[in-house]
Amino acid sequence: MFPGSPFEYFFLDEMFNNQYKSDTRFGKIFGLFAALSIFISCLGLFGLVSFTTLLRTREIGIRKTYGASMPDIIGLLAKETVLFMAMAILTAVPIAYYLMNSWLENFATRAPLDIRIFLISGSISLAVAMATTGYHTLKAAFANPIESIRYE
Repeated sequence: MFPGSPFEYFFLDEMFNNQYKSDTRFGKIFGLFAALSIFISCLGLFGLVSFTTLLRTREIGIRKTYGASMPDIIGLLAKETVLFMAMAILTAVPIAYYLMNSWLENFATRAPLDIRIFLISGSISLAVAMATTGYHTLKAAFANPIESIRYE
C-alpha cells in the first residue's frame, strides 16, 4: 500500500505502558512525598502534645491527687487530639472524594470510589495520631503527682 514507507510494528501492551508511564512515575513521587509529609506531621503532633502535656502538668498532678484514674488522665489528654483529628477527617473526606472523582474521570477503565477507602484511611490516620501522642500521654499518666505539684 505504501511502498515508500517501511513496515513498523509495535506491541499494544508496550504502547499502553508508555502511555501510563507518567502516571506510574507520578504515583511513586506522590507516595514518597506523602510518606514524608506524614512523618513531618507526626513530628509536629508529637511536639504539640509534649507542649500541651508540659502546660497541663500541674492540672494532671492535682487530678491524680484527687483520685483520677489512669484512663481518666489518658482520656483527658487524648480527647483533644481525637477531636481535632475527627474534624480534620470530616473536612478532608469531601475534598478528597471530589478530587479523586475528577481525576479518575480521565481513565478509560474507572475504578469505583468506595466509602471503605475513606473509613480505612481515617482510622489509620487516627491510629497514627494516637500512637504519636501515646508516649507523652502515658508518661504524664504514670508520673508522680507530688513532683509536678511541688515545683509549681
